[in-house]
Amino acid sequence: MERATLARPYAEAIAKLAAESATWSSWSDRLALLSMVAADSQVQDLAVNPAVPSARVADVVLAVCGEKLGAEGDNLARLLVENKRLTLLPEIVAMFEKLKAEQEGELSAHITSAFPLDAGQMAGLVARLESKFGRKVSATQSLDEALIGGVVIQVGDEVMDASVRGGLEALAVTLKA
Repeated sequence: MERATLARPYAEAIAKLAAESATWSSWSDRLALLSMVAADSQVQDLAVNPAVPSARVADVVLAVCGEKLGAEGDNLARLLVENKRLTLLPEIVAMFEKLKAEQEGELSAHITSAFPLDAGQMAGLVARLESKFGRKVSATQSLDEALIGGVVIQVGDEVMDASVRGGLEALAVTLKA
């Protein structure tokens, strides 16, 4: 079964809790802490060791986290350990953060460019995207030298290709027609 499929019910349940109590930020903090602890190699070794009972693994995770998780966070940690789902935390966090962004009306954009964009260029692109979509946009960036120049912007399912490579491919299609 795909990891995203396994992680989705947890992320949705946490999002529901966060929405009911308006605690999106505190859940983000809890999940970040829990994810950091679960990513530790010693905790991972302990979690997959069949000789160590789930309750002991949960106790170790909660001891490392201290009081920062609160009762609901403690329950989540115990549930994940019991169900052998502690390794799904990166996917759970990613899905939760996506749900949080949707709740807050924020869109995620990924900008791929042939060359690194400076802060001013990124800010300009983000401002244009916010104007186009009428919502706050948070953007990430990656490089792909094969684009030759320009950018490819992905926001949700929509892809805007303003790259030289994209233009050349469109020209080639036109010439073949």
